[in-house]
Amino acid sequence: MHEASLAGSVLRIVEQAAVREGFARVVRLRLAVGELASVEEAALRFALAAVMPGTVLDGAQVDIEIVPGRGRCGCCGHEGALPVLGLACSQCGAYAMRPTAGLDLRVVDLQVCDDAG
Repeated sequence: MHEASLAGSVLRIVEQAAVREGFARVVRLRLAVGELASVEEAALRFALAAVMPGTVLDGAQVDIEIVPGRGRCGCCGHEGALPVLGLACSQCGAYAMRPTAGLDLRVVDLQVCDDAG
């Protein structure tokens, strides 16, 4: 389950931001997860819930936005939806669709509080 590793990485990013920006805790964490990133939302939520206690994320609301996959055909240049990797181009039928969006997981923003309570 690579979601546990991802949750740990998200926590490190947020903790580094807390040190850099001087906030004590996060009230709300907003993530963008690509449809093509092979991340299961429920597993990510579970992993985040496991790493949050006792950290700046303790008690934070977690919002996850799923970013649709998009691709561009290497043969005809068509750009369009790409809900899964390996699909043929809907215009020319070539199996040359290269993903252009929906591959990553990003921390979009944080709502923070200066006090720990």
